[in-house]
Amino acid sequence: MTLLYGGLFTVIALGVLGSAQQLQLYVLNELFTADAHQGNDVPCDQRPPDVPCSLVPYDSHNGNAPSGGSSGLRDDLASSQQLITVAAVLVITVLAFGLSWWLTGRLLRPLHRITDTARRLSLSTMHERIALTGAPSELKDLADTFDAMLDRLQDSLDSQRRFVANASHELRTPLAIQRTAIEVGLVDPSPEMLARVRAELLRNVQRAERLIEGLLTLAQGERGLDIRSRVDFAATVNQVISDQQPAAHRNGVTIAAAINHVAVAGDEVMLTRLAANLVQNAVHHNHPGGHVLVELADDATLVVRNTGPQVPPDRLDELFQPFRRLHRDRTKSAEGAGLGLSIVAAIVHAHGGTVQATANTRGGLTVTVALPVLTELALSEAVG
Repeated sequence: MTLLYGGLFTVIALGVLGSAQQLQLYVLNELFTADAHQGNDVPCDQRPPDVPCSLVPYDSHNGNAPSGGSSGLRDDLASSQQLITVAAVLVITVLAFGLSWWLTGRLLRPLHRITDTARRLSLSTMHERIALTGAPSELKDLADTFDAMLDRLQDSLDSQRRFVANASHELRTPLAIQRTAIEVGLVDPSPEMLARVRAELLRNVQRAERLIEGLLTLAQGERGLDIRSRVDFAATVNQVISDQQPAAHRNGVTIAAAINHVAVAGDEVMLTRLAANLVQNAVHHNHPGGHVLVELADDATLVVRNTGPQVPPDRLDELFQPFRRLHRDRTKSAEGAGLGLSIVAAIVHAHGGTVQATANTRGGLTVTVALPVLTELALSEAVG
């Protein structure tokens, strides 16, 4: 950059000085030529006695000096001007490269700081930030954008660490229960004990299957969608409500629905899982005699509202994180693994929608999912 800026400034200075010198030479030539012509027009009777009329041209400024004196003066002026121009070019060149080197170093100092920070970054130093101060500028905007990206990466890494730790714990729990059941059952392999061990093993295997399926669905939702197709979201929600009616009847919960016809662009299997998780949570986290209200508006907004225990408002964000439960019953929670709403959030984000949970004043939860309404243009862009 120093060579570029210094060279560019020098070329411009040379062009300006050269043009100025040529203009000055032209003016000098015009002046001396005019003086010479003026001398030729002086009559003989008005000339000094020592200047004969045969002397042509006559220089009225130098008396009896011939025209050759004017030419010499002009050449001397031109030569001195060239020397001054060459000296000015040398000074300008030195100053241009010196100032360019200083200015480039000053301007690129924040960029060097950004580069050094990027080189030092690793999993153990992800907490470092550039934290560039000063007046707003392009480089400060770049540094702030880089810091914001690092914040997102830090959050992602922290979430990944928590997810791996929780997933390993959740997978370890059913395996430990199965091993204990086998070891205890084999001590006294009576028919009654074998039946109990068999039932316990089957329950934990089913729980592990649900956990693995939930992890796979969560990973697919966080990865996003590769192909989108037209999905009749109203039919999907109605089918989910129909499938959950037996479980609601067993728990003494009533499901009411207000469904409008609407279509969205996305993955039908994942959207079915989204609606099923919402209705399952609403039925499971309820009380006998409670109710669940499922509403689907024509703008593809799905609202699932249920009665149930009080939900602390300050813990609503935790519900969308993997393996977070309001009641930590890790060993007896055969109905789920704490992935329900986190899977919902991943699927919603994969479809370009939003999800929000609100605690009801009388207990229970209201979850609102807003998905983009299907249009022919949106479907063609999604498929394309």
